[in-house]
Amino acid sequence: MAPHTEEHHYHPKDAISSSLKSTMLTGGVGLFASAVQNTLTRRNVGPWGVFVRSGGTIGIFAAMGGTYEFVKTASANLREKDDHYNVALGGFFSGAILGLRARTFPAILGYGTALAVFTGAFEYTGGSLFGYKKNTDIDEFDRRTKIRTTYRIPAEQTFAELGEGRGIYAPGYAERRGERIKEAYGIEVPTSPVPAS
Repeated sequence: MAPHTEEHHYHPKDAISSSLKSTMLTGGVGLFASAVQNTLTRRNVGPWGVFVRSGGTIGIFAAMGGTYEFVKTASANLREKDDHYNVALGGFFSGAILGLRARTFPAILGYGTALAVFTGAFEYTGGSLFGYKKNTDIDEFDRRTKIRTTYRIPAEQTFAELGEGRGIYAPGYAERRGERIKEAYGIEVPTSPVPAS
């Protein structure tokens, strides 16, 4: 049993609105990809070729994005947990839609499983290509408020904690250094720089 267990209540999310937003977003990406495909054709197919010739790309992108978001959110609502299993389940159904283009059952299972493993592992390892996410147990508003109210440490406290040297010098350091060298070695050290001639 964990030494510190705290109850976290799951707040349900609206699966329909989030899937519609995701469908619109990925449909826009699909429209862009279809326009690129239309541009790269050898024959001149005209501007409507984006929808007529390579319009299936728009539909696949939109369906994959909407399905992923709907299944992920609905699964989280049903399980009342927000974890990597929801992402993997959404990835499976989204990949299965991609596999529908091949029109074979092994392709549907293969694409679905591959995308489920990829998205689930990505979410499990932190959901970022740039390192693990911040601690989700800490409220983001409280963390930012604490950062805003943290003021600079006075220089005297820094000198007392770290000491002088290594690029950190308090006012009057040259005089104190000169006195230490005179006491230890009996050498007079000038405290002001020698004027250039």
